[in-house]
Amino acid sequence: MMRTVIPDAAAMHEFGRSVAALLRAGDLIVLTGPLGAGKTTFTRGLGEGLQVRGAVTSPTFVLARTHPSTVGGPPLVHVDAYRLGSALELDDLDIDFARSIVVVEWGRGMLDGLADAWLDIEIERPVGASQAEASVVTAHPDEVLDLDEPRTVTVTPHGPRWADSGAFNE
Repeated sequence: MMRTVIPDAAAMHEFGRSVAALLRAGDLIVLTGPLGAGKTTFTRGLGEGLQVRGAVTSPTFVLARTHPSTVGGPPLVHVDAYRLGSALELDDLDIDFARSIVVVEWGRGMLDGLADAWLDIEIERPVGASQAEASVVTAHPDEVLDLDEPRTVTVTPHGPRWADSGAFNE
């Protein structure tokens, strides 16, 4: 397990790029965190690092979006499992887990039988009083969610793929 503080959105994007260098076809990442935590920012960096086609945006309204590689690598499949009720519904999306790199937002607890290895990445954002200027705190609630504040990221590897890699050990 690795725990680190990511200072801002640019660093979260860069963290995604750095994780991309460790991935290969068949890898699965489960992203957990509240609204505005930085899940899509991380995935955007991951997509850039994997050199995939298309803008990486939140797949909230389409459930899953596939981004083909521009360099012959595996595609990135970005899934929003928020409205899914079970692993069975995730399986119904007919994702090619073996030949893709799959990122599932809100997917914790939905992997039963779907994968024997994955990275669980939890992103925590500050709650309560903001560290930003008071004028920003009184802004519209959506703007408060997007504040560029530090996030705490915990990466927990699961399964044989990551057991001996040492990639995410503190």
